[in-house]
Amino acid sequence: MTRVNRLTALAAASLVVGAGLAGCSSDDKKDAKAGGPIAVTATDKECKVAKTELASGTHTFAIQNSGSKVTEFYVYATGDRVIGEVENIAPGLKRELIVELAAGSYEAACKPGMIGSGVRSTLKVTGENKPLTDDAALAAATASYQKYVQSQTGALITKTGEFVDAVKAGDAEKAKALFPIARTYWERIEPVAEIFGDLDPAIDGREDALEPGQEFTGFHKLEKDLWDTKDISKSGPVADKLLADVKLIVAKANSEVLSPVQLANGAKELLDEVATGKITGEEDRYSHTDLWDFAANLEGSKAAIAALRPVLEKKDAALVKTLDEQFAAAEAALNKHRDGDGWKFHDKLSKDDLKTLSDAINALAEPISKVAAVVVKK
Repeated sequence: MTRVNRLTALAAASLVVGAGLAGCSSDDKKDAKAGGPIAVTATDKECKVAKTELASGTHTFAIQNSGSKVTEFYVYATGDRVIGEVENIAPGLKRELIVELAAGSYEAACKPGMIGSGVRSTLKVTGENKPLTDDAALAAATASYQKYVQSQTGALITKTGEFVDAVKAGDAEKAKALFPIARTYWERIEPVAEIFGDLDPAIDGREDALEPGQEFTGFHKLEKDLWDTKDISKSGPVADKLLADVKLIVAKANSEVLSPVQLANGAKELLDEVATGKITGEEDRYSHTDLWDFAANLEGSKAAIAALRPVLEKKDAALVKTLDEQFAAAEAALNKHRDGDGWKFHDKLSKDDLKTLSDAINALAEPISKVAAVVVKK
């Protein structure tokens, strides 16, 4: 579900403005002109962005959902590469997104109902601005996280290959055992693994989230074959495609360097993944292996914060202390559901168990939501 925040150097492109994108209130225009958050008013049919011509640098979008449907907000680079996103904005709620934008053409998009390509408008970014990575500590943070990604991607290929081999051999029990293990490495590195257009849904898309004309493939198609239809005799081509797609995304991910803001946003988005997919059991609905994904998202979020830690300690030591405490609390809540080397199945947890886990993630998400603003603070 989540297509976590990405960094990209962009060439200028001519982008089409989606229907219903225009206009904003005078107050919104005043705030945007003053350098405050750029107001975005999302309805079921419109996505009104207060300011669409920006100077290069960091910007905050304040998205208000004034519609009746849950919505998402994205900032896209050329080729629908996601620079930043906020998902699951319920009606009546307001969420903020901080992004770092180099000069070039972008699109802002709201997705009412969280489906489709969204209602879009062009964002034109001009001027020269020093990137955050001109700061040595922030550059070191991105380099540290890139090493983490590279440490995970090798295992992702290896374990996905073993899973694919088991599927093709017709060994359903072995494939079931390997499924959550292979996905662990995917879930840890989503802030970079989900950068690339159609590869994310091809690898990790769920059947009910497919766009019109999109084929159901990847991990969750094989999950359905293994646990629901209980027939993998014809799953070989899907398995081969999964491994090929994983190898392709790994090659791309290992050459991608996230911006410091994207590290901060990615840490938060991984927790949103837990709150909206793992806690509810929607993600691994056939296998019920959601807690493996939960643990991996938590580990990935912690890795992103660890990369930023030297910067955060200098700028807001109290926030670091709170993050340490809340990570420890979330890990303790999750560890109560250990089962050998793995985890209990989601359908074996009680409503009280799930509420306790949800409360722990929400308590951690609150301080993590402050990290991006600290990162960009001078």
